[in-house]
Amino acid sequence: MSVDTKTPLEHVNDTLAQLKEMRHYAKNNVETLTAQWLLFDGELKKLKQTSSIETLMTRQGELHDALNDEITALEELAVTLQPPPEEA
Repeated sequence: MSVDTKTPLEHVNDTLAQLKEMRHYAKNNVETLTAQWLLFDGELKKLKQTSSIETLMTRQGELHDALNDEITALEELAVTLQPPPEEA
C-alpha cells in the first residue's frame, strides 16, 4: 500500500495540468467541428441535421468555458497554497 505524500498544492497543480490539457483538446474540438460545419452547412440543412450539430457545438463551447472557469479558480487557490517565502 502506497502512502500519498503530495501536498495540497501539488494536488492542485496536478489537477490544473490535467484541466489545461482538457481545455486544449476542447478548443481543438470546437475548431474542428466549426470547420466541418462551415464546409457542410448547406448539405446538413438539406438533410435536416443542423439542429443536432448546433447542439454539439454549443455544448462543446460550454465545456471549454467551464474548463476556463475552473482553471482560473484553481490557479487562484494555488496562489493561496504557496508556502510563505523564507526569511533570510
